[in-house]
Amino acid sequence: MGIITGRLIGSGRASDVYEIDDAWVLRRARDTYSDALVEAAVMERVRGYGYPVPRVRVEDSSSTELVMERLHGPTMLGAFAAGRIDAREAGAVLARLLRRLHALPGRVVHLDLHPDNDGGPPARAKPSVGELTPAGPYVIDWANAEEGDPGLDWGMSAVILAQVAVGGEAFAEPARAMLAALLTDPSSLTEDGLAEARRRRAANPTMSRREVELLAEAEELIWSLI
Repeated sequence: MGIITGRLIGSGRASDVYEIDDAWVLRRARDTYSDALVEAAVMERVRGYGYPVPRVRVEDSSSTELVMERLHGPTMLGAFAAGRIDAREAGAVLARLLRRLHALPGRVVHLDLHPDNDGGPPARAKPSVGELTPAGPYVIDWANAEEGDPGLDWGMSAVILAQVAVGGEAFAEPARAMLAALLTDPSSLTEDGLAEARRRRAANPTMSRREVELLAEAEELIWSLI
């Protein structure tokens, strides 16, 4: 028998999140670009080392559905919008989360860590600093995670923020401040990592044409801040 779900509580570019109860949610993919069971294994692996990720129920999950702990709190972006955290503090939190992840055994990289992907309940489909809970930030959405070079992870986070910073939208200035704080110590960002991050973002099928067009300017901004 499948999991009985309640109301839809979040949607992203690739999946939807449904309430199960006050303790658990189900994230259901709308495509098959990633395997939720592989993602669950990565989450359990890093959680075993004390990294802040939600618990998962592997036995109730499948390749397209992930049952995970329902956290309570806003994403980092939501916390910023509510005035609970400023832009530079948000960038510093991202940097700490990256360093903490890369200090774990096994060279796990997240490859999608950004302010709308950390925080509180994984009630969204495509956030990374998932939620700012009373216990601190939790990192969600591990669909892109792999074993690899930390420089690529730093490059991906920098490019994501820089795309927003040069995009001219309402969040552009805060994104620039977050990026500057992220790169306060740029020693982990490598030229190869940044180049590969830009290549991967350009090849990402969820990117709009406008977002891809911003990549060159985004990379220029990153180098100007180092």
